[in-house]
Amino acid sequence: MLHEGPQTAKQLAERLHLTPAAVRRHLTVLLGNGTLVSREQRVFGARGRGRPSKVFALTDTGRSEFRQAYDDLAIAALKRLATAGGPGAIREIAEDRVACIEQRFRAGRETAPERPAIDLLIDALDADGYAPSVRPLHGGDQLLQHHCPVAHVAAEFPQLCEIETQLFSKLLGRHVQRLATIAHGDGVCTTNVPRPLPTPEIPRRK
Repeated sequence: MLHEGPQTAKQLAERLHLTPAAVRRHLTVLLGNGTLVSREQRVFGARGRGRPSKVFALTDTGRSEFRQAYDDLAIAALKRLATAGGPGAIREIAEDRVACIEQRFRAGRETAPERPAIDLLIDALDADGYAPSVRPLHGGDQLLQHHCPVAHVAAEFPQLCEIETQLFSKLLGRHVQRLATIAHGDGVCTTNVPRPLPTPEIPRRK
């Protein structure tokens, strides 16, 4: 479908050397998971009797399964920008990119000030597709990001990860430590968030 465009079930069956019934079973699955969408076949010229055949086409989700050139384009653009404006230009872009995370965090705090900061951060990251979660530990928490929308770009420009980590520290009010990143080949971006140290009691003067 990527090369041939929208196809009917009959066309797909002939191309794949399968029975129409077998093709329709596969189509049902692909329609269900959002890879394909069905619509009436467009007819140009005189239209025959009966209802138009249904054709099946790739959705944006389906197209994303194929290699995209967006990352390559972004990397090339950032390299040119770094050459023209220096490393500071990349840092400014990284800061602009995480600004929306901070805005959502602040909005969540205004709406629900009683919620833990790390939960508000999880919500803010989830809106950008990071698939975040929290793993409680004895000495604090681990913030896990199971997906990184900019992993390939961040592999070339680690400033993106550095600025993101600094934002986490700022929003959570603690010194956090990045243990692993998808951009560097790890399976999950992992950030250690230690519990705040207890405030020492000041002895009263007698």
